[in-house]
Amino acid sequence: MDLPQEWKHTTNIYEVNVRQYTKEGTFKAFEKEMPRLKNMGVKTLWFMPVTPIAQQNKKGSLGSPYAASDYTSINPEFGTMDDFKHMVNEAHRLGFKVIIDWVANHTGWDHIWTKTNPEFYLKENGTFKMASGMDDIIELDYQNKEMRQKMIEAMKFWVKETGVDGFRCDLASWVTVNFWEEARPELEKIKPLFFIGEFDELENPEHGKIFDASYSWKWMHKSADFYKNNESISELIDLLRKYSQIGDSSMRAWFTTNHDENSWNGTEFEKYGDITKPMAVFSATWNGVPLLYSGQELPNLKRLEFFEKDPIEWTNNCTMADFYKTLLNLKSSNPALRGGDQNVVTYLLNTTANDKIFAYVRKNKWNEVLVILNFSKEKVEFSIEDENVSGVFKNVFDSTKRDFNNGKDFIFKVSDFAVFEK
Repeated sequence: MDLPQEWKHTTNIYEVNVRQYTKEGTFKAFEKEMPRLKNMGVKTLWFMPVTPIAQQNKKGSLGSPYAASDYTSINPEFGTMDDFKHMVNEAHRLGFKVIIDWVANHTGWDHIWTKTNPEFYLKENGTFKMASGMDDIIELDYQNKEMRQKMIEAMKFWVKETGVDGFRCDLASWVTVNFWEEARPELEKIKPLFFIGEFDELENPEHGKIFDASYSWKWMHKSADFYKNNESISELIDLLRKYSQIGDSSMRAWFTTNHDENSWNGTEFEKYGDITKPMAVFSATWNGVPLLYSGQELPNLKRLEFFEKDPIEWTNNCTMADFYKTLLNLKSSNPALRGGDQNVVTYLLNTTANDKIFAYVRKNKWNEVLVILNFSKEKVEFSIEDENVSGVFKNVFDSTKRDFNNGKDFIFKVSDFAVFEK
């Protein structure tokens, strides 16, 4: 059996927003896109919630996929259960792993449990307790043993009935850690699974013991502030050191955008401007798992509506697809980029422009990947002054070779980056 502890080290994850992915907004329509994504080097498909949406107190005309009305059926907006199973089978045939978004903290107001088991919910002022700041969802009571068992059974349903390979757990740290401790071993009696949690391990270290990967929220906010407020690279490095100190029992997921960020805080280009591409290179080459969002390969330049139909405006030319293909293939094939592997060592490199250039080399035995990023808003002339770089490397983007024993000088324009492998 293909254990997650094997494939998780080399995977990358592509988040699928089914509603906005195609004009049809269905599983059948998305299925036609999968060969293209396979060709781009995508390994794992993460589907935003596929369960039906609660109608009571829903937001906008279509509502939030994160406000479920039933944990074990399909959102009819996307198609049927058979359509979903067909898509999962086809994804597996193409070599993808499939994970689904699991929203364990809360449901919508008219979830089936509100009628059959109202005791499953927290109460406030004589009614169900609204989730923090979100009036379309209500909180479940994790003190209730029967509810926990029903939740685990619902998760088992998707593994047994549809064959999914794991879960992206929404707001995982809002759910008590002992639920995940109970749920994961139960679920893995069926088969080994991959669990990625939406929490930052610097804030919730106890959850990190259960999950294969977690979010890097602090990094995402810090890097956006770094660009917008002209902060110091040293602050970024300090934060990365803290993440590295967590160790390799779990991995961080690195990203420049996702469904929340795109809709509420702006596109990756709004957030990162000149360093959007260097940040994407970082996300694919630093220690962990890269996370891409629907349309980044286009690239998608608009904020997608969350509660309305607002399809990605695809053209026949995804101008970033080759860029991502190069990065994703490197990530999955080069042992120096294995995430969460203690055999890999990452060295931050000294340059003559440490305040503008972020450079590092990752090594695993004789495999090496060298990454150089211009994190400034200006042209930079610099050289690498570091004994950790020597010998002949190949540039992964243009296949040219360079012997670093004969000089380590560079001239980088704004937005420039370079990735070499040895």
